[in-house]
Amino acid sequence: MATLYAKLGVTQDATSEEIKRAYRRAAMKWHPDRNAGQENAARAAFQEIKDAYAILSDEAQRKVYDAVYDQEMRRWDALQRRQQEVEAARARKAQAAAEAKYSQMVGLAMRFADEGHNRDVLFGVLLGRDCDADTAQRIADSVWALQESRRAAQAVEAAGMADASDKADAEEARPPHAEPAAAKHDKPSHEPRPAGLFDSLWQGFFGVRS
Repeated sequence: MATLYAKLGVTQDATSEEIKRAYRRAAMKWHPDRNAGQENAARAAFQEIKDAYAILSDEAQRKVYDAVYDQEMRRWDALQRRQQEVEAARARKAQAAAEAKYSQMVGLAMRFADEGHNRDVLFGVLLGRDCDADTAQRIADSVWALQESRRAAQAVEAAGMADASDKADAEEARPPHAEPAAAKHDKPSHEPRPAGLFDSLWQGFFGVRS
């Protein structure tokens, strides 16, 4: 909203002398005789400048204008704040609705993924529930990746449990005083080796045991 002060190019606290000088400058700039080829626009601007100076150069009219302007600005500011509050509330409501729908779509995709459906099925189900294509694709990809990661983790856990069960069964089957197979293999033997065919021949020919 352009004020009378703005039309003259001064601030609201300008002195009478500053207003007079500003009027003279603006009048010279926008005088129709100085704006050949755009007389109509210059004439309209020149008239606005004259009207602004007529009010602001009169002390009584200026006070009335300032009072009315301040009152109008307060009303306008209040209206703007009210509109901003309404828009903010509308935006919060829309955001909450969008988040609720997103959560609903994620839950739906996870339910179908848990039932064993693939990514394409998830995408199609979401599209069928009025979910836009980009969001549906992101949700389907994310839920499918999560499901694959979960299945991989479950497979690793199941394999670990199976190994532990096999070890437990082996321990139960081993005689109470028997050494573990790994210990038997790793423990150096100090007992004489039983003589094989090569050992017997070697001893028979040379009298030395290999």
